[in-house]
Amino acid sequence: MARVPYLEQSDLAPEDQSLLNRPIWLAKALVNSPKAARAFFGLGGYIRHGSKLDPRLRELAILQVGWLARSPYEWSHHVKLGHDFGVTDADVRALIDDTDGKPTDLDALSKLVLQAAREMTRDGAMSAPTFAALQTELGNELVVDLTLTIGFYNAVVRVLGTLQIDVEPDYQPYLDQFPFPA
Repeated sequence: MARVPYLEQSDLAPEDQSLLNRPIWLAKALVNSPKAARAFFGLGGYIRHGSKLDPRLRELAILQVGWLARSPYEWSHHVKLGHDFGVTDADVRALIDDTDGKPTDLDALSKLVLQAAREMTRDGAMSAPTFAALQTELGNELVVDLTLTIGFYNAVVRVLGTLQIDVEPDYQPYLDQFPFPA
């Protein structure tokens, strides 16, 4: 059960109602502070719609953060969203295996992106070799966008966990299909 109420558009001032155009439970909780929600959605919107980073790589990075954080909401939402952006079920299984140090068929760049997300999530920063390799592969603009994406979603999982945002029933099947280890 969330620690703050899930608000509806009718609970908000007219100028804030558009913040719930995508009425997921995270949004319904964040609009308890409309200005904070607007800022949060601004950066999230850039990551999803403004960045030139390959969307499949973006989603793999986000999924890696969600998996490591054991964030049911983040994981379930981005398994679904990942499918929309080219992440396959085989990719999700490979991410899990790669995290466990098992061999996978993922391409080298995907593995590097997952490594970067693991380092930032576990250690607080990418290692110099990982950053240099990504900078060579992606260039400065995209390596900054990837870094921002991983950092932002590390913040997102902490917000989700602290506010105790529930997984919506529509997303539960993704969590059931790819559950966290016991």
